[in-house]
Amino acid sequence: MTTRSPKTASRKLRLGRGETSRTACARGVLRTGVDEKTGGFLTSGALAERVGWCADLVSAMASDLLAEHWNAPDVDALASGEDSDGRRLPTNAWMALRRLGWSATAPGGVKVNDRIVRMAQEEAGRILRSAKYRADLITGVLASWPADPLKRTAREWDAVRTAVPGGRHAPSSVIKGRTREIIAFAKANGGRLPVDVFEAEDAPGVARVLLLSSCDRQQVTIERCDDPTRALLRLQLPTRPDPTSYRDWTWVACPIALPPTIPAHAILHLPTLRFHGGQVRADIAFTHAVPNTSRTGHTIALGVDWGLNTLLSAGTVSLGGDGRMTAHGAGGMFRAAGVLAKQHRLRRLSEHLRAKSDHYQRLAAGRGLGEGPVSKVQHGKQAVLRDEIRRVSARRSNLNDALAWAAARWAVDQAVAAGAGVIYLEDLRSMEAGGMGRTMNTRLSHLVRAKITDRLRHLAAEIGIAVVTVPARGTSKNCPNCLAPLRHSKSPDRPAVPGWKWALCPSCGYQGDRDQGAWRRIAARGLAHQAKTVADRASGNLVIRALVDTLEAVGVITPTVCTASHADRSKTGPTRPQTTRPAPRRRGVPSPSRPPGVEGKRPGGHASTDRSRLPRAAHRHQSVTTISVLSPGPRPEVSTSGHRPQGAALGAGFHLHVHASRPRWETIPDTRSGTGSLR
Repeated sequence: MTTRSPKTASRKLRLGRGETSRTACARGVLRTGVDEKTGGFLTSGALAERVGWCADLVSAMASDLLAEHWNAPDVDALASGEDSDGRRLPTNAWMALRRLGWSATAPGGVKVNDRIVRMAQEEAGRILRSAKYRADLITGVLASWPADPLKRTAREWDAVRTAVPGGRHAPSSVIKGRTREIIAFAKANGGRLPVDVFEAEDAPGVARVLLLSSCDRQQVTIERCDDPTRALLRLQLPTRPDPTSYRDWTWVACPIALPPTIPAHAILHLPTLRFHGGQVRADIAFTHAVPNTSRTGHTIALGVDWGLNTLLSAGTVSLGGDGRMTAHGAGGMFRAAGVLAKQHRLRRLSEHLRAKSDHYQRLAAGRGLGEGPVSKVQHGKQAVLRDEIRRVSARRSNLNDALAWAAARWAVDQAVAAGAGVIYLEDLRSMEAGGMGRTMNTRLSHLVRAKITDRLRHLAAEIGIAVVTVPARGTSKNCPNCLAPLRHSKSPDRPAVPGWKWALCPSCGYQGDRDQGAWRRIAARGLAHQAKTVADRASGNLVIRALVDTLEAVGVITPTVCTASHADRSKTGPTRPQTTRPAPRRRGVPSPSRPPGVEGKRPGGHASTDRSRLPRAAHRHQSVTTISVLSPGPRPEVSTSGHRPQGAALGAGFHLHVHASRPRWETIPDTRSGTGSLR
């Protein structure tokens, strides 16, 4: 195998007017390599083995360092940002640990260079820094422990939010999760509460990864090749699992095919290597130029409302020069009923498998390993269940990722088509589903809202669109035109039947779908509170935290008056008589001679109705019942019982069960053609 010489590129990004730099990450795979010392070709398996030896050394050193400093004083010292002399600690974790005098040592008889030690210190330092938030959170929950931890009163909620740093804006689900953790510890220890998080939790495990960003050119380099779609990664890897000298470390050159999401002008950074399915994957960080986003000054906004089967409902609202807000059209919907039904079925299957695994664990603990053939069979079944649980979990994770990317891409397309400069989302981090039945509450609690929001921010930042979260209070309760409380019914033809889908305003007469009214309220609220948009200190995300009554009063939608005039279609004479003879199915004239085609061939007419291919998913009317479990046993040629998912059978897969409204305003402009940065 011959490698191409790397192309030296400038490490400085050139920015134009109205642009800013942005660092993102893309996935790559290390498939082959070349040992530069021997010139030998490394297959994918051999390369994964050598990278695994290096990752094992790093994780072992990081685990020892983490266990040594897993205590409150050391975590507080690292989080304080200052050393014993009062000097500010560096931002890099490995440099901060060295300033504090915390070193990692290699196992006895193993020889590693200083860059391998850096990676171990970096991994351990990141874990210790992240533990500070959990430590302060559990300390605040313990300091304000309520009489009934499962049912806090309003005063007790105020007390715990005051005791927790930043607890005023912390989601209630996070506080409840730590409360359940403390309850589980107390139940296992005779009612005694833990002192801190370091007693409630053991030292976390260390991932089997290589953080190459903490190294320098003496350990690893990455450069683009002559082809802008490829890069060359060179790094030192051991030739044996326990290298005893520096001669056991050699340079390995690994070509990487860059994904199309990395622009040609982007600057590449050192990746993070991890293992997945027997392959070495590289998380490649890169920096590129993107348009600036603005917090204020928006005149067109896209409002997005969350739902269940209708996962997203979105539409645009414009702010006029006179302060009036007008909604554009009826908006669109992203329906994912079939995907969510499959996700619900996989969740139930996972719970069933975990229950069986726990049952086998209790049986094995009661009999003991090796006490008869029954115990060995139980342990064998438990191993099979663990493998099946991992496969089901991987399917759920992949389905969630696909759904999150599809929903985020659709929302960004709606904003681009309408020319919106901002997307307003309702903040549902503290939402707890209740009162809608066990099944519905569970499905609402397992939506992928956080993933969709992250993907939405990622895609919107590529084209300079801001994403702002707004409080969700009253978005579905009040009328978007007059802010009066709405009356919800089952459907428009049954206004007296109580329900939740259809909304009617007794004050101004507005009526419409509940979700369609919600996105109007969200967009109007965001445009009215533009001056209150702030950036979160921890994450940097744009949020609107508090509502102002005066601004809320002006955040209403002005109803549009239809001025279109239609011709009078009143009947002025007798109806034209219609013939009873049906239209002929064939032409009444002979086929034309050459040209246009072969003699005797009739000209093209209507398309054939017996189409054999599966129609497009956007034009199919799917519902929750489109996904079900196949009947056990071998599948016959023609199934006569049970439901067969035709989408999966014919290869349509994910997109057969996802239906999205097309942008109704105008054609989406090609704003980033050729960069390949949008997914």
